[in-house]
Amino acid sequence: MSIRLITFDLDDTLWDVAPVMHGAEAALRDWLGEHAPRLGPVPIEHLWAIRKRVMAEDPSLRHRMSELRRRILLLALQEAGYVPGEARDLAEAAFQIFLSARHQVSFFPDVQSTLEQLANRYILGVLTNGNADVRRLGLADYFQFALCAEELGVGKPDPHPFEQALARAGVPAEQALHVGDHPADDILGARGAGMHAVWYNPQGKPWQLPDARPGMLSSGLEGADPKLLQRCQPSAEIRSLGELPGLLQRW
Repeated sequence: MSIRLITFDLDDTLWDVAPVMHGAEAALRDWLGEHAPRLGPVPIEHLWAIRKRVMAEDPSLRHRMSELRRRILLLALQEAGYVPGEARDLAEAAFQIFLSARHQVSFFPDVQSTLEQLANRYILGVLTNGNADVRRLGLADYFQFALCAEELGVGKPDPHPFEQALARAGVPAEQALHVGDHPADDILGARGAGMHAVWYNPQGKPWQLPDARPGMLSSGLEGADPKLLQRCQPSAEIRSLGELPGLLQRW
């Protein structure tokens, strides 16, 4: 097997995203409490209700996390009594506070050393459904490109992001590998695009085949033949990123 391209998921593959998001939400609440006092301590249920309304009006925001959060903030501020211009300024400033805190990540062990090692031998890219920016994380030197759902208008597991990565690298699918933690978005998405897929599974969870989503694979999983089911399995599984170079050498 000759691998030339390796793409990586970001959240929960290169770092633990839960504490990052908790910290970002706390920073956002603190900032709003100081700079938008009319908003008050907004219950999370209210923000979820706004999110539901916004998503119903524009379903494409499911893949545009930054724009979605901006619109939620804007509506919350307007409904708290801020005039449109002031609400827009506050919403954007608040979002930038959130985004800055969202990039305060702690990489998993071996992430940077592994990326440095692999970047000398392979084309490396990023495929993410989130809004983390490798430039703000100090990782840009390792990656030749980064594709996010917000820019593409569609996210994993749709084959389009994977196909765009293959086109950017000029590499056929059989010479490409995706690394990620999510069984559907990362593993089934990559396999559905014809790529190899390594499941990052630090907790050693048993593999469970998720339900197929429309458009992800050529057919549903129910009643599928064994060859299709085999195609949905991860090509390999690792518990840490440091295992990846050795795995590639064995391949």
